[in-house]
Amino acid sequence: MDLDLLVNILDLTGTFAFALVGARIASDKGLDYGGIAFIAATASLAGGTLRNLLLGERPPWVLHGWLFVGVLLAVVITLGVKRNKPVGRFVLTLDTIGLAVCSVSGAQFALTQNAPFAAAVILGLIGAVTGGLLRDVLCQVEPVLLHRETIGTSCLAGSLVYVSCHYFSVNEVLSVVLASVCVILVRELSIKYDWHLPKVGAK
Repeated sequence: MDLDLLVNILDLTGTFAFALVGARIASDKGLDYGGIAFIAATASLAGGTLRNLLLGERPPWVLHGWLFVGVLLAVVITLGVKRNKPVGRFVLTLDTIGLAVCSVSGAQFALTQNAPFAAAVILGLIGAVTGGLLRDVLCQVEPVLLHRETIGTSCLAGSLVYVSCHYFSVNEVLSVVLASVCVILVRELSIKYDWHLPKVGAK
């Protein structure tokens, strides 16, 4: 499969998933339409933006305006549904899908820019978690990344799997599937069994 096409597909999928989660959280916090749209855009585009800037490239939304279609669709769905219930399992699942997609997309793009092994792994992590971190900060919610559900660990693991597969010349599609499953599995297990990283002073 053409690498550029695969990266674009992954970016669009991740953009929509993160935008929908961001719009839903913003709606739950009582933000107006403009605020919902801003949070959706920030949650979905910030990770790819930081990833590209660190690689000396222009942000993906500058190069590919069609990424805003995912943001717009997420905002329209959120405003159309108009539900103000706490974030549920479905939204968490969407967030997990976004993490899986963006971990792979970030690592993959880094490799296309000839990033070394460790840098590609870290850039996969950065591309996946940056948007959610900013989303929570702007919505005045304690960032999930920093205290529960091993989000960073799952993204790091998935990114590591993808980059390792690349270096061992594993089939591209199989590499994407394995890495994505790794992210989803680690996150879902951490939610189900209440896994967390150790905390200083925790009993």
